[in-house]
Amino acid sequence: MFDYVWFDYNFHWRSALKALPDMLGGAWVTFETAALSMVFGVLIALLLTVMRQSQNPLARGVSGAWVSVARNTPSLFQIYLLYFGLGSFGLHISSWAALLAGITFNNAGYLAENFRGGLKAVPDTQMRAARSLGMSAFKAYQLIIVPQLLRIVFYPLTNQMVWAVLMTSLGVIVGLNNDLTGVTQDYNVKTFRTFEYFALAAVLYYLIAKAIVMVARLLGWRLFRY
Repeated sequence: MFDYVWFDYNFHWRSALKALPDMLGGAWVTFETAALSMVFGVLIALLLTVMRQSQNPLARGVSGAWVSVARNTPSLFQIYLLYFGLGSFGLHISSWAALLAGITFNNAGYLAENFRGGLKAVPDTQMRAARSLGMSAFKAYQLIIVPQLLRIVFYPLTNQMVWAVLMTSLGVIVGLNNDLTGVTQDYNVKTFRTFEYFALAAVLYYLIAKAIVMVARLLGWRLFRY
């Protein structure tokens, strides 16, 4: 009367553990890519934040368009357009470059909004006091405004770094095969042991994310004790 489906899957963890060195190498590529995307993303986001405060309508428009597109379109589409879309115009870039550019574009858009909110939390009197002491606007931003801003947005930066690590998994859709997801997929195709390899990869992603959060907490305690 009833059909029963028995769970008879045989786990092969030994083969997955043999692939661990290669997967750790892929995890390092994943971390490097995410870290680079954050460095470039922070620099671009700071520039976009300054542009949004500018009196120049073109600068405000470019900054607003970047933030709007980055925050309201899927990061998958952004990477696709950079890899396949630019290729349609004869501009061919590597899978890794497309992934890095896509994540950087996305990071910059989100971080620019975080920075804009953080900038509003810094009192206007800080800038006026700096200018009254003879500082240029650039020096005032560099020595007074930006340090306070980074303190305010430090933990959102940590969250974005974790998000960047997870977004690197999208590299597999444009043929990247040396990051953690790419290496995992290669082993999956060769062995068809999907559960074991992707479960191990998920654990590695989890450990990377937790390590980032832990390091950020230690840095935050060290930098912002007072």
